[in-house]
Amino acid sequence: MSGQRLISLFGAVVFLLVALVALYRLLHWFPITIGGMQVGQTASFFTFVACAALSMAMFGAAFARSKNRDTNLGR
Repeated sequence: MSGQRLISLFGAVVFLLVALVALYRLLHWFPITIGGMQVGQTASFFTFVACAALSMAMFGAAFARSKNRDTNLGR
């Protein structure tokens, strides 16, 4: 596995974990307070959507095969 794929895979796992925490907060509400202000469920929803999309994109990049990988071996 090349270094670039390993970095993409690591990033995908991190974003997946953040998306799972956001989903857990959506399903089992628990309060989060930052600077004395409550963080609403809308922020958790957008966090879930964004992190899930980033995770899927990075998993796709980590496991995608290069179309011209074999032609560039001698160059």
